[in-house]
Amino acid sequence: MATNVQQQRIKRKPFGRYTGWDVSFNIVNYTLLILFTFICIFPFLNTLANAFSSNHAIQTGKVVLWPVDWQFDAMRSVLTDANIIRSLWITVYVTVVGTALNMLFTITTAYPLSRRDLKGRKYFMNYMIVTMVFGGGLIPWYLVIKSIGLLNSLWALIIPGLISSFNVIIMKTFFQNIPEELREAAVMDGCGNLRYLIQVILPLSGAVMATISLFYAVNHWNSYFNAVLLIDDSTLYTLQVKLRNILLLSQMDTSLETQQTQNNLHVIAESLKAATIVFATVPILIVYPFLQKYFVKGSFLGSVKG
Repeated sequence: MATNVQQQRIKRKPFGRYTGWDVSFNIVNYTLLILFTFICIFPFLNTLANAFSSNHAIQTGKVVLWPVDWQFDAMRSVLTDANIIRSLWITVYVTVVGTALNMLFTITTAYPLSRRDLKGRKYFMNYMIVTMVFGGGLIPWYLVIKSIGLLNSLWALIIPGLISSFNVIIMKTFFQNIPEELREAAVMDGCGNLRYLIQVILPLSGAVMATISLFYAVNHWNSYFNAVLLIDDSTLYTLQVKLRNILLLSQMDTSLETQQTQNNLHVIAESLKAATIVFATVPILIVYPFLQKYFVKGSFLGSVKG
């Protein structure tokens, strides 16, 4: 009886089963992790505070992690600007449609490559790996897109990156780890390849699909270089391009200036920058927690075996 009581007391102590070196290591480890986490989130917290602080507080450097002299003029200006709202919907459209097409082509490429009975499978994999190491260059890439008539089109932001070799390899490896007995049983029941993929493989691949979808979605949402290079029509600018213009020019849009004049608002460039950054960042941050539980699991299952 006494032994059981002692064991229960030891389990209740957080460091009861650790040596002094273990306790020291844990303290140092947790301290470094907390410090690293703070370093990562500090820029966003500072930007968030600037977006809701007064002009005087920003100019005098009083804003650090918490808004000073709360004001909502900058965020109100962003939320009521038609150009920024249009850029938001364009970005949402590119992200949703692009991610859906990315997953369609990635799955239909990864599944055949995961089949050991596919003829020439080794050569196809080698070709795909070569594209991860060598590229044709920026100018040939631009000329190809121009020659097929994708300039000044939202498809220019989707079609050139339909398939990522890295993501295909992760998904292909995950499909290979699914027991072959499932396919044999499905074939005996008269199940074809397409039906087997949709009704058996995909329901078992939720983790890796969520992970790859997150990769593609974040890439589409944050992409601005392709839009700057391939799109000249300002009505097709994505949210990141609009944000880039505000940050680089350090001044407001003509339409936004006009609107602010009508509303008698006076927002300096720094406050508007911070509000626009927050506006462009929050949507993808809201989506991530719903997929986070699949993120590590999907990456791990799809990459530990060859």
